[in-house]
Amino acid sequence: MRVAAAQLTCAPTDVRTNIGQMARLAERAAADSAELIVFPELAVTGYELAATAADAGLWLRADDPRLDRLRATGIATVVNCAAPDLDGPHPVIATYVYNATGDLLTTYRKQHLFQQEQQFFTPADKDGRFELHGLRFSLATCFDNHFPDLVDRIADDGCDIHLASALYGTGPGLAERASTYPGIARRADVYVALANHVGPAGPITGCGRAALWGKDGTVLAEADEQSSMFVVADIG
Repeated sequence: MRVAAAQLTCAPTDVRTNIGQMARLAERAAADSAELIVFPELAVTGYELAATAADAGLWLRADDPRLDRLRATGIATVVNCAAPDLDGPHPVIATYVYNATGDLLTTYRKQHLFQQEQQFFTPADKDGRFELHGLRFSLATCFDNHFPDLVDRIADDGCDIHLASALYGTGPGLAERASTYPGIARRADVYVALANHVGPAGPITGCGRAALWGKDGTVLAEADEQSSMFVVADIG
């Protein structure tokens, strides 16, 4: 299966602009024969925590018509955004996975909120899984990937490919992403695809370097540190 990992510079709280950017990347990935593309954490709004949490108009349900352009790109998409929480007043950080015809395959909600995210969002407690083209996928969002018990469950559940939507910044973020994801690949015996921000992302400067790793932790493809782009690899 051919998988793409994306990185982009998001327009702060501009849902339509960001979805347009994402759709163009998805269309290009589909033209490159990719069958699935994963996008960064909160790519739909940018990593604008306070502004996003304060405006329910920036929270998207899985059937939100603003996502129609992404669902029509002819490729499976892994889309991370703020979403309403039916059990409380604060949003969750959600991942919607759509197949190539735009049908919802699963929804995952971030379990481990990082620092200031705890002030604005509600955590969840269920792992993300789905199957596509005979392969079993796991999902996690940024800080989730730093918890060994979550990684152990990926292995125990017989997953083939792990998809991570994230925001890693320049400075320490470069070293974190470079060690965390090859480590997941080796520990859980899975391929790994990481989507990241590049450039300004709220208070952080995304370091880019979206990438895919083999089960032995070897880099299969890696993006640069400055461009909105995607990288692809044949995995599974």
